[in-house]
Order: sequence, then C-alpha cells, then structure tokens
Amino acid sequence: MAYIAHSESDRQEMLKALGVESFDALIESVPAEARLKKPLNLPPALSEMEAVTHLQALADQNRRGLLFVGGGAYDHYIPAAVRHILLRPEFYTAYTPYQAEVSQGTLQAIFEYQSLICELTGMEVANASMYDGGSALAEAALMALHHTGRDQILVADNLNPFYRQILQTYLNDQPVELIEIPLQDGAVDQAALQALLSERTAAVLVQNPNFYGIVEDLDGLAEPIHQAGGLLVVSVDPISLSLLKPPGAYGADIVVGEGQALGNPLNFGGPYLGLFASRRALIRRMPGRIVGVTEDGQGRRGFVTVLQTREQQIRREKATSNICTNSQLCALAATVYLSLLGREGFREVGRQCLQKSHYLAGQIEKIPGFKRRFNRPFFKEFAVSTPVPAAQIVRDLQEENIYPGLDLEKLGMGEGLLIAVTEKRSRQEMDRLVAALKTYQA
Repeated sequence: MAYIAHSESDRQEMLKALGVESFDALIESVPAEARLKKPLNLPPALSEMEAVTHLQALADQNRRGLLFVGGGAYDHYIPAAVRHILLRPEFYTAYTPYQAEVSQGTLQAIFEYQSLICELTGMEVANASMYDGGSALAEAALMALHHTGRDQILVADNLNPFYRQILQTYLNDQPVELIEIPLQDGAVDQAALQALLSERTAAVLVQNPNFYGIVEDLDGLAEPIHQAGGLLVVSVDPISLSLLKPPGAYGADIVVGEGQALGNPLNFGGPYLGLFASRRALIRRMPGRIVGVTEDGQGRRGFVTVLQTREQQIRREKATSNICTNSQLCALAATVYLSLLGREGFREVGRQCLQKSHYLAGQIEKIPGFKRRFNRPFFKEFAVSTPVPAAQIVRDLQEENIYPGLDLEKLGMGEGLLIAVTEKRSRQEMDRLVAALKTYQA
C-alpha cells in the first residue's frame, strides 16, 4: 500500500518495509552527480485559481519572434481544421486498438495514415508511426542489422547530429561498428562511400535533404549498396517530397523521417512523429504495428492489426523491437493535414519553402562577410558562413525577437548559421532578418 510519510517514524517504517536502513541506501544506485544537493526551491502551495493566475503571468512573459530555426523541427502553417479534428473525444482519448471490433475508427485512421506515407515515400509498406525521426532512424539501423546478420553501419557525416546521438545510444552496447561517410562540399562523397562498402555492411544511412539542407543526388546509389548485400536507409523531410523524387524511386529499402512538419506544432520538442516505411520484403522485420483492411464473414470491410512484432504480443526472442505504441494523435494530425491540402496544396507548400529560402539566401549573400557554405542545390534550409561567430549573432538577435538559425559550431557541424525558411515567412520578415545581419557585415 502506498502512503505519504508525514513524520520521522513514518519514514523509518517505510524504509523498514522496503528493507533498507536509510534513504541514502535506497538510492545508492543513483550516481552522486545526479542527486539533488539541496531542497527544491518551490513556492508555497497555491489554490487552483492562484495557480492559474501565476501560470498565466509566466506565459505572458513569452516572446513571439521571427523563427528561422530548423534542424529537424519546423514552423509550418497548420490549418485550423487539424486541431479541431484532433480534439474530438473519440480520437483525443483513444488508446491502443487492442480490440478491432470496438476500434474501427482508430484503425481506419491508422490505415489511411500508412497509405499516405507509402504514397509520399514511394514505398510498399508503412507502420503505424514511431516516436520521432531519430528513433525511427535507429530502429531502421537495427532492422538492417537483423535482416542482414552483419555488424557494420555506414553513416553520412551530414546526418542530423541529434539523430546520430540516438543511433549511438541504441547501438552503444552492441558489437556494431559505425563508420562515418566523408563529405564533399557538404554532400556525401559517393566515391568514398563505395570504397567503404564491404561484406560487413548492413546498411548505409543518408539524409535527403541532409542536415545542411542540401539536396543529395542519390540516383544510382542503391545499386552498389545492394551488390554489396546492404540496405539503403534514407531519412527525409516529408515536406521536401512535395517536389523531390520519392526515395522508393531511387531504390531505398527503408525510409524514415520526422513527421512533425505535417500538421504538428513545435511543442517545445514533442511529442513528435516518426515516419517509417520499407519494401514489402522487409515487413516481418518492421518494428511497431501495421494495420490492414479485410472483410468479415458478411463481406463488410473492416480494419485490423495485421502485424505486431513487439515483445508483448509474441515470444520475446522473436520481437523486432521494444517499441510499444505509436504516436497516433500526431499521425492523425499528419493524415488530416495531407488530406486537407491535397496534392496541389502540398506542392504549393513545398514551392513556397523553396522559393522563399532561395530569396533569403540571395539577399544574405549580398552582405559583405556572409556567404553560403556550400555551392549545391538546397530545399528550405541553408548554411551560411558569418563574419563573426554565429553564437554571437544568435545571442544578439534573440534580444530583438529574431531567432536567426542554429549555431552549427555548437552542434559540431562546422562554423556558421543554419537558416530555415518555411511558407510562413513573409518577404517583410525575411528582409527584417537581412537588415539585422547587415550590422555584422565585414
């Protein structure tokens, strides 16, 4: 029975029931550096009304600024209908669809989501979503290792650094070698990549557009990887697929990505949506769950979970992953977003991202001391060398409610700013950023 210890005797009784002599003995497995050194600095208890007033006062201190930050999470416009549908109680309160007969609405929404992701990526099967883009990529690496029985992963050096950290965490205690693929002017050096392929290569992990925003030329890359017996895994920005060739068209075996841009707000880092699709031949290795459509005994269409390859549903040793759920509400947002925009609306979002980012890049390059780091095609994000440290520019402009981009040096990705432009940025807003950057001109 759980209870709160109000006195020293209560605390001692609780510790005795737990079989320890002191609280320090109870938490001895927690590293000393992770323990609280002093009591939390908490205010006195508040009533509900007082707490709401206090929280509103804190919220009023937030500043709304011009956002040119990307790096995997983007400020795209979200139609009002997306949130309206998400807040319907049958979706907002729905849980894992264990019983198909009472979960038809949820299962249909998942099936529609999977169908849209397959169409978007050019792949044959998609699962019911992962936690986020980083975990989806790591799960793809595990899938390739299990499928091939090999012990080596080649990773592009221009992959999102946060994703690389997640990948290293996933593989930290496994006998797997991660090898970085060198770059040439910000893009994958394909000659160097082919030289690294061997009989140990399970997969090649690339990002397109890559972390610098560069559109990689991946035509023909799958062939030498497949000849070596490996798999091609591509991490994508789904918005870019409104204009770019889908990975399935150039031979990708697994496609992953961050689906936040598809109708989900920034939300201080989550919850987000991991996209995951593959060739049908790999479906038995795919993590998570897959929903399919069938007919009942009376010929009526129905939706069911056709694969759930996790340890709670099958023998633990046959599980492909410990992914236990799916980000269904975020996946529903993506489904509603894509359905509302349709093909032409979705392409228009991509066109505006492309055109506006190129306009801003051109204006910034006119400022003495500023220059694009890479002379390659890009989609909505680009890296710029700066005459003063990027950290200084970020720090200064935030005081003016302008968030000019990411400091690449802080992320271990070289010097300069990584600037993202979505369809939400107006010409006036971009010109305001240019005017602010001119104060740093060489």
